[in-house]
Amino acid sequence: MTIVPLNPIAEKMLSTVADFKGEFKGAYNIRQDTGCAGRRSTENIKILPHSEGKPGIEIHVAPGTKNESVYIPATVTRGNVNDLTYNDFYIGEGAQVVIVAGCGVHTDDGGEAKHNGVHRFFVGKGADVLYEEKHIGEGGGEGRRRIDPVSDIYLEEDARMTMDTVQLGGVDSTDRLTTASLKARSKLIVRERLLTTGSQVAKTRFDVVLEGDDSGCDLVSRSVARGQSRQEFLSRVVGKARCHGHSACDAIVDDQAVVTAAPQLDAFSPDAALVHEAAIGKIAGEQILKLRTLGLTEEEAEAKIVEGFLK
Repeated sequence: MTIVPLNPIAEKMLSTVADFKGEFKGAYNIRQDTGCAGRRSTENIKILPHSEGKPGIEIHVAPGTKNESVYIPATVTRGNVNDLTYNDFYIGEGAQVVIVAGCGVHTDDGGEAKHNGVHRFFVGKGADVLYEEKHIGEGGGEGRRRIDPVSDIYLEEDARMTMDTVQLGGVDSTDRLTTASLKARSKLIVRERLLTTGSQVAKTRFDVVLEGDDSGCDLVSRSVARGQSRQEFLSRVVGKARCHGHSACDAIVDDQAVVTAAPQLDAFSPDAALVHEAAIGKIAGEQILKLRTLGLTEEEAEAKIVEGFLK
């Protein structure tokens, strides 16, 4: 299957969430308004319809695959669309792969534009996955723009998965849930960057179980909340063996915004080392003052600080 002519709105959003320039190199599946707008497999990465008949796909990466990428962007380009997709990833033993899974929602009317992506990752022994995801919301309509992703991760021995997720404004409501189970010597790294403005609402939830000896996780959320927006960060890390778990919420709050952080650490082994950090506050005055001495206005100084914080 080749790429069908894309809605101009979809093409614009794809250029933001997945660096789309008319074509993708390697394997891809493009989802537009609940349907498939293009798909291609490669020798080592096969993309198939979901075997359980659910809306969505299965991505099979062959064992030993090295330095390949797969793109699975999704777009909702109008109101009154509720897109639900189930995507399962089967990463073969020893494979190295980059997954780009951006999502954009757009509405110019009063209808809600919503995308729910339920992703399951089965990462084989010694495999290494980099998962990149950008969320954007656009359009001048009064309809809400909503993205609620779910990620269920299963890491076999010596596997590694890095998740880099970005959502910088535009989305009215988001509830992100990430669960993970890690076997011996496997590692999960998550870097989340989030900006909310106006009356937007964002919730991040982590539930990670460290099952095997020398498994580890490092979960870090960096966010900025402005206007009357609200953010909630909930993390639970469970240590059942000799392991190391770390979660952190680092947030800047401005205007009348509200940020809450609620960590939970459960150690079921005396050899579990679990740590949580949280820092919530406004931009330090001395930071602004330093930049203003370089000729920036207060607004420009704040913008620079926020840009660097979310980089």
